[in-house]
Amino acid sequence: MPSTPDRPAAGARSDDALTDAEAAYLAARDTVQIDASEGRDLRTRDTVRLPLQRARAQARAGRAPLAVAATVAVGWAFLVSYLPVTLVMWLAQVVEGSGSIGGAAIIGLGAWLLGHGVHLETSIGPVGLAPLGLAVLVAWRLARAGVHVSRAIGARDDGTLTQAFSVAGGIGLGWGGLGLLAALLVGAGGGPEVNALGALGTLFAFGTVTSLTGALRTTGALGELASRMPRFLRDGIRTGVVGGLLILAAGAGSTGLAVALNGGDASELIGAYRTGVGGQAGITLVSLAYAPNAAIWAVGYLLGPGFSLGTHTTVQITQVSVGALPAVPLLAALPSGPLGGVGALLPSVPLVAAMLAGWLLHRRLRRAGRDPSRPPRVVPWRRLTAAAATSGPVAGLVLFAAAFASGGSLGGGRLSELGTSAWQVGLIGAGVVSVGALAGAAAARMFVAGTKTHKPRVGTPPAS
Repeated sequence: MPSTPDRPAAGARSDDALTDAEAAYLAARDTVQIDASEGRDLRTRDTVRLPLQRARAQARAGRAPLAVAATVAVGWAFLVSYLPVTLVMWLAQVVEGSGSIGGAAIIGLGAWLLGHGVHLETSIGPVGLAPLGLAVLVAWRLARAGVHVSRAIGARDDGTLTQAFSVAGGIGLGWGGLGLLAALLVGAGGGPEVNALGALGTLFAFGTVTSLTGALRTTGALGELASRMPRFLRDGIRTGVVGGLLILAAGAGSTGLAVALNGGDASELIGAYRTGVGGQAGITLVSLAYAPNAAIWAVGYLLGPGFSLGTHTTVQITQVSVGALPAVPLLAALPSGPLGGVGALLPSVPLVAAMLAGWLLHRRLRRAGRDPSRPPRVVPWRRLTAAAATSGPVAGLVLFAAAFASGGSLGGGRLSELGTSAWQVGLIGAGVVSVGALAGAAAARMFVAGTKTHKPRVGTPPAS
């Protein structure tokens, strides 16, 4: 009986669709009958490579080397993340009447390094408060670099964990090299002093970790790694990450609401600079770059530890002590005193976010892998409680990392210490998510509609 050509799978890659279609046509054209008479064993016959196999081998041979793909991806990520910073610095200098492309390029390199957490030694002291808005932009571009390099070397969907780490390592090496070069250029160009080896190590770690997220998903190694974990651990990690992100979103929402309620004061602070439209736009962009930092500090405020803005300013739910501060629009959102009235309900927002994460956990487990024609399953209590309890430490790690990255210094004076206590935020956040996720999952299991099915009686025809 003549064999039939293989058809491309429904989820085949778009870039291989034309190659597979052509190979299938050639295979169909060259199909011949196999003589299986007289008991001949087909396993002993000589074999040849089919046109489809030849086409795929040629496609794999045309893939880019890892070094070339990583170099191109790193270069593009650098341009996308560095040029906007340089443009803002150049506009700020033009407003002051001292604009120069070279000076803006050097200052932009320093700000770009600061976005990775590299400390700068300036005339006012050490500056280490990283603008997390810029850090998020860089992390996004590096994650996309991991995706593009994985595709370029032919490791999409059928790659291994080793390939994913190879991609991340190649991008990390390239990114660390850029950090070393940028640090040397900033120091040679009369900018702030930068530890070149520190910049190399920091950017290597930053590039490796962020690009690994894209490489793991693209190669399919993330699914393979998750399949090897116990189910409760896999569910707990996902719920913990969701719970931590929901609490961070609550901090961002409270910060945005506070800025909106004090929008008049923020506008007056921007107008007080008297730098024209360009200068005010630059101040606004800098405020947006530090907006994620303020959102994380708001999480510390909601969870209880509060945050500090220098040596004489402490903001907590129970007390607010404000000293001399720079005229920054974001600071218009600072509370004027302890919470009272309806505002006293704000500390319950993280608990509500954790309960929502628990409800999502139950919803996902109830619908996972079920037959669409049958009602959702009943989730066992043991699996539900184990996943909810595991989610707390995971969320604590997420919040600890965010709080740690959001702090820093803006010189050696009264602004030498800004941010919230990372270990307190992580510890309290872990407890809140553990309790809230367990309560939300338990409530969802008890109050969600039952899943009993009514089987038809024997001999009773099914309803039409």
